[in-house]
Amino acid sequence: MASIKDVAKEAGVGVGTVSRAINNTGYVSPDTRKKIDKAVEKLNYTPNELARNLFRNRSGIVGVIVPDLNHPFFSSLVKNIEMQLYGQGYKTMVCNAVGVSDREREYLDMLERNIVDGIITGSHCLDGEEYLKHEKPIVSIDRDFGPEIPIVGSDHMMGGKMAAELMIKDGRKHVLQICGVSPHILANERHLAFQKTLEDKGVEVLTEEMDWNVFEWEAFHKTALKIMERHPDVDGIFSGDLGAVACMNMARQRGMDIPKDISLVGFDATSVTQMVYPRLTAIRQNVELLAEVSVNTLLDQIEQRRDILHRQILNVDVCCGGTTKAEQEQGHNR
Repeated sequence: MASIKDVAKEAGVGVGTVSRAINNTGYVSPDTRKKIDKAVEKLNYTPNELARNLFRNRSGIVGVIVPDLNHPFFSSLVKNIEMQLYGQGYKTMVCNAVGVSDREREYLDMLERNIVDGIITGSHCLDGEEYLKHEKPIVSIDRDFGPEIPIVGSDHMMGGKMAAELMIKDGRKHVLQICGVSPHILANERHLAFQKTLEDKGVEVLTEEMDWNVFEWEAFHKTALKIMERHPDVDGIFSGDLGAVACMNMARQRGMDIPKDISLVGFDATSVTQMVYPRLTAIRQNVELLAEVSVNTLLDQIEQRRDILHRQILNVDVCCGGTTKAEQEQGHNR
């Protein structure tokens, strides 16, 4: 197996020059770099990743904390974060908090103690002070910890308005939204915007609160059953994708015509929306862009590449399905 000394000898340069070229830690002229690249290729030299990272005082590993990998949004988010990190030379350590603050705390402490270069968190069980006391670079997804930790999120306020406008177009008068409430979470903004937009038009809005960080299908099924039993006159429901699909199933069991009798709008537009018929109309978070911006913001901190923006809010859009009348008609007219 070739060594860095062999590469240096083949290229006719010093070992230090080869090290600078491989690790990008100093200037190497274009001509010299070409010689080194040819030598590396000829000798099939593979740099020692551990040694390179130790030299740079880095591990090349990023920790990612999410509340539940079983949830389609978070599984997709982790997949895209991993792909972004891998493409930039980093590996991913995934921590599944399962909506429990003790697990989230244990994972956060473990990541701080071990040699990870930074942390991306999309989990929201733990008190913010727990994150603020850690020294590793951190990026938060959808939770505002204050000016010390950059936040990347979707435009939930716009998403709430978009969902409300779909209900207004459908002429709905008795609308309900399903939500969970937690402090400093951007998702709260979509529920406030949804309610205000509808109430400004004289539409009644009811709210069904679920426990925060509950993602099991059974919980959504029970909530949907309770809604249909307590509010038989409801004609519009806004929820995360899983809650909306559960309500869709329950409405059908009661013989309701979708979207003639009831409109349903999800939030996230995960793959679940495509697995039901009619396809669920939903507000889409751009999970690929969320992952890209989160990773780049973290690596900007780790590698000191550029100034860090504290708050980055990404656009959302409507994924047309067949569970709202306006969107169904729009689809038929295409």
